[in-house]
Amino acid sequence: MENLVEKSIKIIKNNQSEYGSFVASPSFPTYHFSWLRDGSFIAYSMDLMGQYAEAEKFYRWVNEVIIRYSYKVDKIIEKIKNGNKLEPNDFLYARYTLEGYEEKDSGWGNFQLDGYGTWLWGLSEHIKITGKTELINDFFKSIDITIKYIDNLWYYPNFDVWEENSDKIHTSTLACLYGGLNSINKYLNDDKVKELANKIKTYILTNCVVENSFVKYVGSNSVDSSLIWLAIPFEVVDVNDEIFLNTIKRIEKELLHNGGMHRYRKDTYYGGGQWILLSAWMGLYYCKSGDYKKAEEVKKWIEEQADENGYLPEQVPYHLNNEVYYPYWVNKWGNIAKPLLWSHAMYLVLDYELKKAGVQLED
Repeated sequence: MENLVEKSIKIIKNNQSEYGSFVASPSFPTYHFSWLRDGSFIAYSMDLMGQYAEAEKFYRWVNEVIIRYSYKVDKIIEKIKNGNKLEPNDFLYARYTLEGYEEKDSGWGNFQLDGYGTWLWGLSEHIKITGKTELINDFFKSIDITIKYIDNLWYYPNFDVWEENSDKIHTSTLACLYGGLNSINKYLNDDKVKELANKIKTYILTNCVVENSFVKYVGSNSVDSSLIWLAIPFEVVDVNDEIFLNTIKRIEKELLHNGGMHRYRKDTYYGGGQWILLSAWMGLYYCKSGDYKKAEEVKKWIEEQADENGYLPEQVPYHLNNEVYYPYWVNKWGNIAKPLLWSHAMYLVLDYELKKAGVQLED
């Protein structure tokens, strides 16, 4: 019988399209698209598993998509220069069809910046892991377009990682942008990129902290599990930073329950259950902080959520924030997405980090 690591690798590889894109969830029609953010983390997990060709195929797909729609960035820059209002369709999209074209049928907003920072970070990790520095030249045009896009829009309100709150400036989104710019600039060595990354970091430290804790978005006083990204993986702050540690304490107290992590306290999507990928991220924090016992407990909790096929869902409907909303979403979109490739990817990342640390805990 396959273990969950082997099964997860197979699920991800089997759900990569011929074009290189990863479908978010093959059995959930609403997720029959490829997100730049999800896909970059999925590709990262493939790199850690030694599946370098699959990772590179995804990054080449993103490269082609960005070049295909590069005219939009030129239009945005011109509009901003002339003081004209930007319209919803002016922006690069957060997700695309598997073939690499704009997804226009879901009715969701598409101005969401996190994926563009995440793809720069993911590409940087791929280059670091494989040593293929020539990809900087291969992808120079799409990298340059992405940096221009971020430079002109990073301070604009846009949808967060959960496709919500389009009128806010989100801390985790800014973390994605900083992380992407900072990572890719290790290969570009561009002073302007460094200056832009530092500008975003300064903005985070100045505007996204309330009472010595990072907050979900500018003007909020609540936390979100995605704030873990500030240290892991985007390194806006160190994992031992005082403000970050205060944030982790709040996240543990408010959002962690028996190994399962909620997104945020008022989440009502499918009732606001516990997310596999966020639990994995908390496990990654425990790894980084040296608490391997807790990390192993999180890993075990994730494994317990796999069904008889080894499929991991997006979330599990336990300890719901608001039970009224669970049947609402089931009636609207069907059962919770399963398998979710991002869930499997983050499980692989957590398993990799535990093995790298040489952790062998007793049962």
